[in-house]
Amino acid sequence: MQDGGVQELPDRVRRMLDEVFGDVLPSTTSDERDDRPDPHAGDAELLANRPPHHDQD
Repeated sequence: MQDGGVQELPDRVRRMLDEVFGDVLPSTTSDERDDRPDPHAGDAELLANRPPHHDQD
């Protein structure tokens, strides 16, 4: 299973995994994706997501 992934599992095992985790599994894991924010975006994202208890002035 290390090389082929879920596709190599028997149908019974795959159905059981689908019941528990759903039938859509990501093709990559979170450590394989580059989810870091754009370093050139500046503070726009931070300012847009300010908590409501901070002044918006």
